[in-house]
Amino acid sequence: MAKKHEPIMNKLGLVGKQISYSFSNSYFKQKFEDLKITDTTYQNFDLDNISEFPLIFTNHPEVKGLNVTIPYKEQVIPFLDKLDKKAKKIGAVNTIKVTKKGKLIGSNTDYYGFKKSIEPYLKPYHNHALILGTGGASKAIAFALKKLKIKFKYVSRSPKNDQTISYDALTSDVMDTYKVIINCSPVGTFPNVEDCPNIPYQLLTDEHLLFDLIYNPSETTFLRKGREQKATTLNGLKMLVYQAEKAWKIWNL
Repeated sequence: MAKKHEPIMNKLGLVGKQISYSFSNSYFKQKFEDLKITDTTYQNFDLDNISEFPLIFTNHPEVKGLNVTIPYKEQVIPFLDKLDKKAKKIGAVNTIKVTKKGKLIGSNTDYYGFKKSIEPYLKPYHNHALILGTGGASKAIAFALKKLKIKFKYVSRSPKNDQTISYDALTSDVMDTYKVIINCSPVGTFPNVEDCPNIPYQLLTDEHLLFDLIYNPSETTFLRKGREQKATTLNGLKMLVYQAEKAWKIWNL
């Protein structure tokens, strides 16, 4: 039986697969320490399959909010009671709030984090972008690019529509037009740090802007090869901080 003076514990957490490396866990633990928050904890919920998702609430009824990472940003949607307007438009969720009535509301703060972190680096000639990868993260990036009025195409190993081109189609003309390149694929993540997306790096220039959603390692092979061609390079760390702060606001509304 809890003593009267003990605070009620709230739990936040991260849902994903193989997420022991997670940024969110250490970020929020540090945040709680800095703000002297003692009634809230943060933990990883490493799921082998999204079907295990409801067990989080069965086993941890004190959960008030969750972050969601790959590969579950789209797969989690059927388990939610409602999506906010932006998450509905994007079609992917990375933040879940549990209401006082126990309803699960899905939001997306990835688009906000990306938009806020790339905006200061955009030049007038950055009006076309290539999105490498077509998963849940890429949907938030596409939404942000629309807000920034930057035209874009997805790049995939197996294009399925006219909005997507293959890596083989990255000709010098394409690379000259599409001067913003965003890696939304997991290629190059620790421990496979030597890997990089298969783009023609020799065609990059000092007018290109490369953004990698990966933050571990801090400079991926993709970014290093861009830097060697004098391109501007950004990793995903600031984006993560911005999206985490936005998630914190949503949980505390």
